[in-house]
Amino acid sequence: MDQLLIRGGRQLQGEVRIAGAKNAALPELCAALLTSEAMVLRNVPHLQDVSTMVKLLRHMGVQVQRAEPESTEVRLSAAVLDKAEAPYEMVKTMRASILVLGPLLARTGRARVSLPGGCAIGSRPVDQHIRGLQAMGAEITVAHGYIDARVPAGSGRLRGAHITTDMVTVTGTENLLMAACLAEGETILDNAAQEPEVTDLAALLLSMGARIQGIGTRRLVVQGVQRLHAPRSPQGDRIEAGTFLCAVTAAGGRALLRQARADHLQAVIDKLRQAGARIEAVDEGIRIEAGGRPKAVGFRTSEYPAFPTDMQAQFMVVDCIAEGSATITETIFENRFMHVNELVRLGAQIVVDGHTAVVQGVPRLSGAQVMATDLRASASLVIAGLVAEGETLVQRIYHLDRGYDRMERKLRDLGADIERIKGPPI
Repeated sequence: MDQLLIRGGRQLQGEVRIAGAKNAALPELCAALLTSEAMVLRNVPHLQDVSTMVKLLRHMGVQVQRAEPESTEVRLSAAVLDKAEAPYEMVKTMRASILVLGPLLARTGRARVSLPGGCAIGSRPVDQHIRGLQAMGAEITVAHGYIDARVPAGSGRLRGAHITTDMVTVTGTENLLMAACLAEGETILDNAAQEPEVTDLAALLLSMGARIQGIGTRRLVVQGVQRLHAPRSPQGDRIEAGTFLCAVTAAGGRALLRQARADHLQAVIDKLRQAGARIEAVDEGIRIEAGGRPKAVGFRTSEYPAFPTDMQAQFMVVDCIAEGSATITETIFENRFMHVNELVRLGAQIVVDGHTAVVQGVPRLSGAQVMATDLRASASLVIAGLVAEGETLVQRIYHLDRGYDRMERKLRDLGADIERIKGPPI
């Protein structure tokens, strides 16, 4: 089992290229199910979750290949879909597997998808996906850990509907949006997610011939079409970019994040500026410079465009070594403070009360052996290791590999003392 060994205390200097967005690439890979035409996606990152999705699509009959091992170009052809099923063994480690449900059902009229797994950061109920597809005419049963869905015999296609979800759900919006593109008539999605990854998917679908209005708003209006054709590629990963911004703010130094979009990270950037970082959007991406001890800054997570839950753990590390104290409120997931105990092992002073964490900054952290519990917790422990005195050993980095494209290489390019080593199996 791989681990990361970090010797802290070095400032970060240089530039790093931000990989394509995981949370944009995954639904866009699933969009290949909507057309029989071959398509090419570029800027697809090298991540474990991407590999899992590719394996799942191949299981269904999609032909998938990378141009070459280091290439970010992926070629897909879903001309033949011979298995409309996503089995538990293939999707148990990744919640995003639910994203095959909508396009598979819309294209083939049937789908059998295992209830998804993933990190243990809290429940993500799929009832919003199911209710939306039922409103579009699908017959759905949930039993034995699987969602069985089909378009009734004689109906031919899903039909348009007016759907208002009970909560803002990114994957729910994406699933229903993809299904609506091939449905008969008009579909209105109210309370739609506005995250950049959703608008990126909508732009991809437009380039495939979909008819969508309201992109980037809470209401999406989709006029269904008979067929879609081939398209374009995912944006830079805003959460990876935000993670590196937090790393530089905590460790000090200066860096250029190529392909990063400042307009997708405004809430995070505003807070980092309050902490003392100097950040500007430039033609090449985002430039950051930080020096000295940051100032503590509180925040509250919420749906886009507010502060993202996926940046909570990384920013908490900035507060751990900041001057003063900060209150962090997590509103999205009920169990997303699992990294706190590991940060405390490194010397952080954090008190958790329900959905709120109060962080009292300390002058320095001290290296120790820690264990990652989920994807973003992994990133927070890496940042903590960069600023801790001595050596920090981060275990269970398979979580990290799900969402960060060779993070240790990029940090080494910035001057960090970090290496991947083999550890004992778990």
